[in-house]
Amino acid sequence: MTDPRLTPLAASLPDLVPFVGPETLERRMGRAFTARIGANESVFGPAPGAIAAMQEAARDAWMYGDPEAHELRHAIAAHHGVDPGHVRVGEGIDGLLGLLVRLTIGPGDWVVTSKGGYPTFDFHVTGFGGRIEQVPYEADRVDAKGLMERAAWSGAKLVYLANPDNPMGGMHDAATVQEMIEALPDGALLVLDEAYVEFAPEAELPRIDPANDRVIRFRTFSKAHGLAGARVGYAIGPKPLIAAFDRVRNHFGLTRMAQAGALAALADRAHLSHVVTEVARARARIAAIAHDNGLAPLPSATNFVAIDCGADGAFAKRVVAALGDLGVFVRMPGVAPLNRCIRVTAGREADLDVFAQALPRALETARAAP
Repeated sequence: MTDPRLTPLAASLPDLVPFVGPETLERRMGRAFTARIGANESVFGPAPGAIAAMQEAARDAWMYGDPEAHELRHAIAAHHGVDPGHVRVGEGIDGLLGLLVRLTIGPGDWVVTSKGGYPTFDFHVTGFGGRIEQVPYEADRVDAKGLMERAAWSGAKLVYLANPDNPMGGMHDAATVQEMIEALPDGALLVLDEAYVEFAPEAELPRIDPANDRVIRFRTFSKAHGLAGARVGYAIGPKPLIAAFDRVRNHFGLTRMAQAGALAALADRAHLSHVVTEVARARARIAAIAHDNGLAPLPSATNFVAIDCGADGAFAKRVVAALGDLGVFVRMPGVAPLNRCIRVTAGREADLDVFAQALPRALETARAAP
């Protein structure tokens, strides 16, 4: 049933959301997951100082948050060594992507992305009437050359690249990203999603002038900083484009608590280093568990590991379902051939103990299915 007041575009869109949350699955099952290692959250939590800052800010929750996020914006700018005019803070990368698409994409405009990549970006593009051209992954990596070729012949306005990549975990080095920027068609913009950048090798990260009008970068406090529930992300890009966000953004979208927590998290480099170390340890353990079960883990520069289950998407889906029945929440990519894999978030030792015990049983159940 469709409300007749919807615009033709809105009425034509499917009634769905990009992700089914673990809470939804728990309500369906009538019980909680024992190991929540499927949403790429940081189970290691925020810095203690960030928690304290949010608790303190809660006293003033009767006031709106600073609509300019002035203190946080300037702290982020100082952290990256850029002018604050190059920085815009918003409600996570998801929210900022939606604003960017709203600013740049109209009905019929082409956007290039990877087939099987981050679905929320596609969700925004479709919602504003854009047309999506999807380039298949090549050997489980984003096809950087293919993205540029497709952008050239389609006349795309936006080219989306998650680097490090979700859902497969790999990344392209700095030289490749620079080549992509230089190969962009005139007027096109590289949308560089760096949500997992804190887990990547520092030497492989590109050095990008924030004034470069061919690229906009997005980062988040949801992953390494452990603030997924606070919804804080930021964009770094050329000043005219960054300023344009003020024309469409929700100026009171960031709570006082979220701003305070992110500010404290940014300042605590020791906690960030601790989380990165724990994630590296967890990735190694996940890889070992995969090998113990005759499966192949893919290299990862993120806080998760994609595991090749050695069959097709139907088999991997049965593995995911069987793990869920055993109290382990994981996810899987959505399209072939990526969907032969399951994706496991870096967890604590207790989480991975549960996963290690459940995986052999889940594989047995999946293999026994007709």
